[in-house]
Amino acid sequence: MSVLDADRVHDLIARAGLEGVPPRVLASAVVLSVVGLGIAAWRFWPAPVAEVEPPTQALAPEQAVPAESTAATAAVVIHVTGAVLRPGVYTLEVGARVADAVALAGGLLGSADPSAVNLARILSDGEQVYFPAQGESPPPVAGSGAGSTAGTAGGKVDINRADAVTLETLPGIGPATAQKIIAEREANGPFASVEDLARVPGIGEKRIAALADLVVVQ
Repeated sequence: MSVLDADRVHDLIARAGLEGVPPRVLASAVVLSVVGLGIAAWRFWPAPVAEVEPPTQALAPEQAVPAESTAATAAVVIHVTGAVLRPGVYTLEVGARVADAVALAGGLLGSADPSAVNLARILSDGEQVYFPAQGESPPPVAGSGAGSTAGTAGGKVDINRADAVTLETLPGIGPATAQKIIAEREANGPFASVEDLARVPGIGEKRIAALADLVVVQ
């Protein structure tokens, strides 16, 4: 240490009032002061902010591809004929109505009688839907035999196709019950058997037994 540096040290000791303090004690005090300053700086000095990487965008899950249904769609095949634009055989979904058949056939011709056929009726598989012209009577049901009326087959009344007039020819079936039969088959589909007439309000087991030999389901 130079003479100048020694003078400065003695001057600082004198100003601090530490004259007479052994050098070893002074050295320990200096060391403790430096350590204390280091601890204070470590505690109060702001910690460095860690650099945060932007979150990685999660990949969107692949949309599940719906499996193709292998079940065949139930359908009815009908024959549309008469006063329509494109008569022919058409396939429709179960529950389709006569109006749907008219649409597939291109609509009614101007000569057709739109009130002759119930457009709201539910179609049944294998049936023929005939649209008569104005003033024309519908032909007999195919295979029913000469002289048969619409809605009859082999001399029996087809409860799935007969109109109200034909249904009223059955014993115990008046206009109100005939309308109930038509309303039931249009709302809930054709009858699967004669016993299905029990679906119609007012028709019980005795009435069904009386009609068993007079009606048919096609």
